[in-house]
Amino acid sequence: MTTQNPPILAIQGLHKRFGDLEVLKGIDLSVAEGEVVGLIGPSGSGKSTLLRCINHLEQPTLGRIQFRDTVIQESDRNINAVRTKIGMVFQRFNLFPHLTALQNIMLAPCKVSGVPEATAKKEALALLEQVKLAEKADSFPAQLSGGQQQRVAIARALALKPEVLLFDEPTSALDPELVGEVLEVMRDLAKRGSTMLIATHEMGFCKEAAGRVLFLDGGVIVEQGTPQQVLESPTEPRTRAFLSRVLNR
Repeated sequence: MTTQNPPILAIQGLHKRFGDLEVLKGIDLSVAEGEVVGLIGPSGSGKSTLLRCINHLEQPTLGRIQFRDTVIQESDRNINAVRTKIGMVFQRFNLFPHLTALQNIMLAPCKVSGVPEATAKKEALALLEQVKLAEKADSFPAQLSGGQQQRVAIARALALKPEVLLFDEPTSALDPELVGEVLEVMRDLAKRGSTMLIATHEMGFCKEAAGRVLFLDGGVIVEQGTPQQVLESPTEPRTRAFLSRVLNR
């Protein structure tokens, strides 16, 4: 995607090392507002680490991550304030088991942003409606399927009105029959113009919903382009080998 505006997210020379293991080896990436970027690649390629560095769940070893006019890793910045603008949905749902679906969604707006309880409840109910779970407002996580829990987790991420949404393999912990209901919510978010970075093995979803696909391997971006370019006509041998394994063709 091309745009005249500055990118909402700009990453330059990002490296991440865990001891002697270098997981990210110089990532450069700009994301435009409203863009949906699919991150594909084998396990251990660096997709999750990249997302966790963007949200500052991991401290980059080297490089620069800028969200609008804020350099995320500058020590004088309030990282929690930045995190309210960059929402994240994880592989595991991480819902509080002692809270209902409604209470899980209300918690951050009330505690982090100081939203009045009545307002937070109204907005949380609207989000449950958006993810097609209005009837589950009073259900506890243990009473929900995995797909329903992940949809609540998406609603919870949306509750702080983030400007960027990060998805770390959001369907990998789900039974196959439950994947579709989560992808449907994500497709709806894409249609609404949400800015999203999505690490996923769902190639069909990438082809349909992403504007750009990045193939990561060995901590570097090996190839990127439109879904048609990367998924149907890859130029790099590593991309072709990965897609051959994933698509069984």
